[in-house]
Order: sequence, then C-alpha cells, then structure tokens
Amino acid sequence: MTPPSDGDAAKAVLRERFLAARQEHSPAVRAAAAAAVAAALLARLAQVRVLAAFVPDDTEPGAGRLPAAFSQLGARVLLPVVPDSGAELRWAVDTGRLTPGRFGLSEPVGPRLGPTALGTADVVVVPALAVDHHGIRLGRGGGYYDRALVHARPGAVVVALVFDDEFVDRLPALEHDRPVTAVVTPAGGWQELPTGR
Repeated sequence: MTPPSDGDAAKAVLRERFLAARQEHSPAVRAAAAAAVAAALLARLAQVRVLAAFVPDDTEPGAGRLPAAFSQLGARVLLPVVPDSGAELRWAVDTGRLTPGRFGLSEPVGPRLGPTALGTADVVVVPALAVDHHGIRLGRGGGYYDRALVHARPGAVVVALVFDDEFVDRLPALEHDRPVTAVVTPAGGWQELPTGR
C-alpha cells in the first residue's frame, strides 16, 4: 500500500470543507438548486438517446428532482449500482422505481448490467463535491466514478453537478482523475469546460 500523497491529503481537507458547507444549505436553497439544475439538464439533454446519471442524496444538487425529471427526455436512462463487493459500478435501466443500496444510496431495481454498459451513454452525469475550471472533479474519495469513466465511449459528454460555490478555479489533480467536459450549477446552468491542464 502506498502512502498518501500531498494531493490526496489536500483532497481530503477539501472534501471535509465542501461536505460541511453542504450540510449548512437550507431546505429552500436545496429545493431551488434542484429545480434549477433539473431545468438546465433537461434543456441540454433533449436529443440524448442514452443517458447515464445518478440519484442525488439529500445534500447534492438535484436531490428530489433527479432522476425522475429525466423521464421527460424519452431516453434510456442508466443509473449506478454500487456492488456489495468490489469497486466498480454496475448499471441498471431506470424504471422509475428505486431501492436502498450500499452506503445508503438509492439505486434502480431491475436487471444489473456490467461496468461496460456505461459505454452506451451519449452523456454521463456524475456527482461531485467540487469541479474546477479545467474539468478536474473532486469526488467523495472512493474512486468509483474515476474507475467507471474508463468505460465511457470516446466523445461522450461527462457533466458534473455542483452548487455555485463548488465551481472553483483549481483543484488538486492526481494521475487517475478523469476530467469532466461540462458542469451544471444552479445559477450558471450548463457550462462547457476545457479539458486538460
């Protein structure tokens, strides 16, 4: 096992800061953010045939609105399933029914697809605690999405959802980090990002 790097330590501190700030959001702020994020996504995803997304927890942008809002798209929507063992996300088609899964996360019911199912998606919507202006995404530290994005097809749009104050100038980047190509914030809506440093 390798010791944590300076980048790992910096990310851990930032995670704590952003998670604490999210806990301070009032129900009204969360509801307004969810409505704005859902509207921005629906406007940009109107022509998407296959969408991979996630079910936001109560503190994340989109909570209470997503993934139900995606039913308006007429697209095939894939949602993640965290396996009981292992560290690679599985996927399942959203049928509108969710059940409690690992780590208390909601997941779709129905047949499980393998990790490579992500490669069928035109757009992948991912969670984040923060995103910088270069597309570097700060996740919760489990590495599930960095591993999952290896299976995204070339040219797929990868968009992260964050609150306005979580879209920042620069985040520490590690070699395994997979950049996003767009970000959605409640006030800023959909914003394309340059990838690469």
